[in-house]
This record gives sequence, C-alpha cells and structure tokens, in this order.
Amino acid sequence: MATFQFPNQTAFYKGKVRDVYTINDRLLVMIASNRISAFDVILPEPIPYKGQVLNQIAAFMLQATTDICPNWLLSVPAPNVSIGKKCTPFKIEMVVRGNLTGHAWRTYSSGKRVLCGVAMPDGLKENDYFHSPIITPSTKASEGHDEDISKEDIIATGLASAADWAVLEKYALQLFARGKEIAAKQGLILVDTKYEFGKIGDTIYLMDEIHTPDSSRYFYADGFAERQAAGEKQKQLSKEFVREWLIANNFMGKEGQTVPVMDKEWVTTISKRYIELYEKVIGKKFVPEELSDGETKQRIELALEKL
Repeated sequence: MATFQFPNQTAFYKGKVRDVYTINDRLLVMIASNRISAFDVILPEPIPYKGQVLNQIAAFMLQATTDICPNWLLSVPAPNVSIGKKCTPFKIEMVVRGNLTGHAWRTYSSGKRVLCGVAMPDGLKENDYFHSPIITPSTKASEGHDEDISKEDIIATGLASAADWAVLEKYALQLFARGKEIAAKQGLILVDTKYEFGKIGDTIYLMDEIHTPDSSRYFYADGFAERQAAGEKQKQLSKEFVREWLIANNFMGKEGQTVPVMDKEWVTTISKRYIELYEKVIGKKFVPEELSDGETKQRIELALEKL
C-alpha cells in the first residue's frame, strides 16, 4: 500500500495495521491495511480484504452505538478508509471481558485470582461467564507490549482522572452490552473486546475500531452450553486461530523467535475467516472492493474537501 501526501497534512503515523494521516491537526485519515499482527509483531504476509473487513465492521458498530457515546467517525470514503475527529487519546485500552478466556484464563489457570486489580471468583472453568462483565485495562504502549494496569493505578498515575475514569467505565460497559445484543441477534457471543477513548476539550469520544475480529473475540452461541458442560473447546470467531497457529509453530513474539513461514493456502484461509466473521457479525454478504491507490487517494481528498 502506497504512502500518500494529502493537502494540509500535519503528521503521518504507520501503526501495526493502520496508516494514520493527520490533517490540519484536526482530522485523522485512517487507512486499514491488509497487514496482520499478533503478539505485537507484524506478520510477513498481507491478508487479502482484511483492511476492508476491519474498516467496515468498525464503521457499522460505531454507527450502531452513537446513542451511547460520541465517537470520532465522520466519513467512510473508501472500503478500507475512515476519516474522523482527532482526539487526545487516553493512553489506556479498556478491555472488557464477559467470559474467562485468553489472557484472563492464562492468569487464572496459573493460580492467580486477581487481574488488573479485579478479583475473579474460584471454581470457574475456561470460557465460563463472569457473574457480570469485568474491565481489565492495559496501558497503551507506543513501543513493545501493552501492560496490565489497575483502575487505582490509572487514577494514581494520572492516565485518567477519577471523574474521567467513571465515564470511561460507564461507556465501556454500555458499549459491551450493545455489542453483546448485536452479536446475539447473529447467533454469536461477544466474549471480550477492547475500547479506546480520547478527548476533545472536556468531551470524551470513542476512538479507533470497535467489535472487530482484531479487537474482539466471539463464540458461536449454538452449542456453547453443551461444549462447556463437556469441557470441549469453544467454536470461536476471532484472530485467536492465528495466535494458536503461531504458538503451535513456536512463536510468541519473544526475543530470538522467528515468525513461521505463511504459505499461500494459509493466507487464503485467514482471509476467508475474516470474511466469514464480517458476514456473521454484520449479517450481510461481504462485497469485496478493490480500488487502486489513485482512486483511494481521490476519494479521500474529495471527502476531506467536504469536511
């Protein structure tokens, strides 16, 4: 994917998955690439249509939650492009968990019963529901791995004031409840997810992507209880299958480890899984759209002129 230069561009940032252009220090143009990352490492092969899948799910979910809180999104001029307001971000990720899965389960199965200052009850099995969803925040690292952090430490270190934290907590739990409702209509369970927020003046805005396969984990609701009772693995829609493949090939992003080779067949499989997730989460057929760099740039510039 080409790097662009736009009129009145004031900054450019290349993230793990997105290229972000700042316009007039007021707007952000976010281009979702087909890059894929796991364990904080960008994998060597791009995944066809992944950028479009992520961008369009996020746009759908942002539009479906505008009654809960204001968000950054203003325009979606191209399949993999979103334009929105530039906020001053809170340097934390609001991770909401409805089930004991992933990092929470790894912590729990090691014998610990507290995660990010939140107590987890005894007697749970992997993937069991928490009594009610819990928030386990992490710091947003500009380099390296994000770190777990408690609400108390967030307030003590000034990452958010107590008043702002109360709003972040309220928004995160309401967004998660809405995400679960949308998922349930599609026969899915929203298991865990992360939200990012920022401020313009005194107003807190929801930023970035929400309820996408890169930021969330979904289980199939059909057969969930039976699989839990039998102690079987849950059927899930998320990026976890990529992580599992990496772990099986002895890669967890640690020093000295080499990213395994991704053959064409595996890249196609990942692409199909992302498209399946789009169709399952949104409940609409995925329509692949490929634009040239020139067309993408033109559409962005037209949208910026209007804004």
